[in-house]
Amino acid sequence: MGLATAAILLATTVAACGGGQNDSAPKAPATIPELTKDPLTLSFIWFDWPPAHALEDFANAEYAKERPNVTVKVKTVPNANWHDAMFTQFAAHKTDFDIPILDSQHIGEAVTNGNILDITDFVRQNIDVEAYNPYLLAAYGQFPQAETGKRDENASLYGLPLLGDTWTMIYRKDLIGDKPPQTWDEMISVAGKCQADNPGVSGLAFHQANGSDAAAVTYNTVNGVYGGNLWNPKTRKIDGVLNDAAGHEAMDVLVNKMKPLTAKGSGNWFIDEVNAAVAQGKACIAFNWIAASGGLLDPKQSTLGTTREEILGKLGFAALPSQKTNLVPLGGMGMHVSAYSPEANQAEALNFMKWFEQADIQKKWAAAGGVPSRTDALESPEFLNAAPFNQVYTDSVPRMRDMWNVPEYARLVDIENTNVNAALNGAKTPKEALDDIAKEQQSVLDAGSGKGGGGL
Repeated sequence: MGLATAAILLATTVAACGGGQNDSAPKAPATIPELTKDPLTLSFIWFDWPPAHALEDFANAEYAKERPNVTVKVKTVPNANWHDAMFTQFAAHKTDFDIPILDSQHIGEAVTNGNILDITDFVRQNIDVEAYNPYLLAAYGQFPQAETGKRDENASLYGLPLLGDTWTMIYRKDLIGDKPPQTWDEMISVAGKCQADNPGVSGLAFHQANGSDAAAVTYNTVNGVYGGNLWNPKTRKIDGVLNDAAGHEAMDVLVNKMKPLTAKGSGNWFIDEVNAAVAQGKACIAFNWIAASGGLLDPKQSTLGTTREEILGKLGFAALPSQKTNLVPLGGMGMHVSAYSPEANQAEALNFMKWFEQADIQKKWAAAGGVPSRTDALESPEFLNAAPFNQVYTDSVPRMRDMWNVPEYARLVDIENTNVNAALNGAKTPKEALDDIAKEQQSVLDAGSGKGGGGL
């Protein structure tokens, strides 16, 4: 089921149940209630990828030292079903999870439907907000969202950072040299030469699939570096902004310059397929989420070497090249508290969040393979030395740009995925695809709640 269809059905279900848009999430207490001494399972829900399994292992090893009666369970679903798996239960006002891990753009929908707790008072009492880049707190917890890169200290918070993320450029040092391309145009040129010089190896590998946010993030990234904007959040205008001259240039670059450098049949690629192409030595330059890149260093999954060191002799990791701007996509997720979780579990969830956001725990999370959000953890040896791409994340934080943080996000991203994927696979021209995105997204916003913001 497409996200747009699911979102429409979900809205109908909520209205029928009298849920509607409450615009007022229930408030969590400022202080953590007394915790139970009985055995308790604290359940998360996330999509199935390595960080989800790392979180469960980490929490059961470390949180158990403080709360031995608690077992942490991270329930996983396929990425494409992640949104629906959470919001279908939200619509029923009953969840089998206590801590939903939401994409930053999911927050608005959850808040306006009263699905998650307002933790503003709890954060003020228990969390050192000065320890974070303000934008990361805003991106993973604030609603309505502020302008990209800024946090409104008077706005309510509904979540705390769990996992930071952005794209890294992965490049074959043995094929293109040790120095990564510095501009997007240079990157395309280098990838083209590498492809021509190495038969059977594609110049580029990147996300193109019509699912989750795959193709949309790819276009939005190219849009950003070529000086485009996704919308005007103040006027809520997409049509005429997304598809202006810069937007069309970005779509032309993506479809007519980057797509020809990808492998045949890559029109449905997402995280796993890009990683497989890199690990099998089939791509000169690739883009993927940092949090999903750890397997590239595993000799059991790679044909590039029999040891981690041998693989790193061929693979380099760098921040994304710039062009007209130096913007990069904000990824990662926050953790929230289900409004329908039992009181004992809500109390445990708050306690877990307070525990997790401590400086020493964040550094341990970094060493275990997580991507922390506290500045001291991001700049710590535990994080920077844990993986060769971690410095890329730390350097990229000031460059991040998110999408639209609005309740209509699921429908907006579905429109964009469908049309960008169509352009990449030749079903629409780049101009047709971008103009259709702008027109359809504008229609959704015009009929929507009028709430939310963020992104440019």
